[in-house]
Amino acid sequence: MTSQAGMTDTQPKKRTSHSIETPIDSLIRGVARRVGGSRAREVERFIKFAIVGTIGFIVDFGTLNILQATILPPVNASGEDLGINVAIATTISFFAAVTSNFIWNRLWTYPDSRSSSIRKQLSRFTVVSISGWLVRSTWITLAYLPIGTLLYPLLGSISLFDGMSPEEATAKIGTNVALFIGVFVVMIWNFFANRYWTYGDVS
Repeated sequence: MTSQAGMTDTQPKKRTSHSIETPIDSLIRGVARRVGGSRAREVERFIKFAIVGTIGFIVDFGTLNILQATILPPVNASGEDLGINVAIATTISFFAAVTSNFIWNRLWTYPDSRSSSIRKQLSRFTVVSISGWLVRSTWITLAYLPIGTLLYPLLGSISLFDGMSPEEATAKIGTNVALFIGVFVVMIWNFFANRYWTYGDVS
């Protein structure tokens, strides 16, 4: 894959081994050239990183809610908060998303990053992700109940929460809103840390 930002539609894009070409790649490149000018390649990478992050968010969000609906409920039968379950569920969902993000970023966002071994890149990616996870987990653990308590009067009547106790609905609302805020902050950190450290060998 060429690293020249001024690449035109008529210039073939070099494929690297173990890279992925998707149906939306040409659209992304077109948008990047139109918006990014001389920085089109970086804009393309950011768009792909954001799409990968969205996929990761779906994995994260889906895993969290499956766990909370099955083996790791946020409250027990008596309505008592189970903060440890929230911490475990968000940790599992986070690492499921990290795995998805690493695979997609290595094969799609940065397929031209090959001077570093996959082991080295994975270790750096993991360090960046764990740093974000520590901040995110601390934030969610501290914030999910205050946020849920604040938003329950507004959202608790939604049919999605029918059949739940007020305590369970409060915990789930708070967990998901805190997760959304945490994902956004960590995504910004992840992009810049990974771009200039994990995948710093790309031009």
